[in-house]
Amino acid sequence: MDKDAKDYLIVALDVPTLKEAEDIVDELGDLVGCYKVGLKLFLRFGPNAIEILKNKGKKVFLDLKLHDIPSTVAGAVDAAVDMNLDMLTVHALGGFEMMETAQKIIWEKKAGKPLILGVTILTSLDEAFLQDFLGIDKPMEKQILDLAILAKSAGLRGVVASPKEVSHIKEQCGKDFIVVTPGIRPKGAKKDDQKRVLTPDMAIIRGADFIVVGRTIINAPDRGKATLSIIEDIGDGLHKVT
Repeated sequence: MDKDAKDYLIVALDVPTLKEAEDIVDELGDLVGCYKVGLKLFLRFGPNAIEILKNKGKKVFLDLKLHDIPSTVAGAVDAAVDMNLDMLTVHALGGFEMMETAQKIIWEKKAGKPLILGVTILTSLDEAFLQDFLGIDKPMEKQILDLAILAKSAGLRGVVASPKEVSHIKEQCGKDFIVVTPGIRPKGAKKDDQKRVLTPDMAIIRGADFIVVGRTIINAPDRGKATLSIIEDIGDGLHKVT
């Protein structure tokens, strides 16, 4: 089924209180159907943050970037199934066994969700850091592509990667392999700590299945207007690829 432009958008609720999170969700209403809960909100309020969103009829992307021994990650995924999450992240650098063990929990419970996504390389990192501090000599794009292929071989149905790598991941892993892209910076937005970024329309043109936007919406004086502008950009991208 074809998605509407707004269905490609995930808003990151990187805010310090449940009240602020609730206010944002109520303010944006039907414009946004899926929200990302990250470390800040989840560590403060735990499952309550998930429950509030679910009670409002929203999909939840829990972005904890799990990276531990396989049995520990499997236990966390098992808990995620009970929380009725829609998406959950693990670090692809955790390796094949860790990702496969996480995915097996979904298969064994016949849950269908959450969708387990392998995080490739954070958008705040650049190639110099990989080479100088992690000792990874591969070009950034090759490293990300290899991690996406590894995630698919472990049974995962998608990854998180910057918009600049989406088209190559799709070429190697197939058009049905889901790519969620942070690193979205609308035209005219201020620079931040993300380095590998693109505009919403360009991310869609390259094949992104979902784009994650946080500060551009959360910190906007008119959040609804900012959201509509991003949805319009997504629509422009969709128009260019149809």
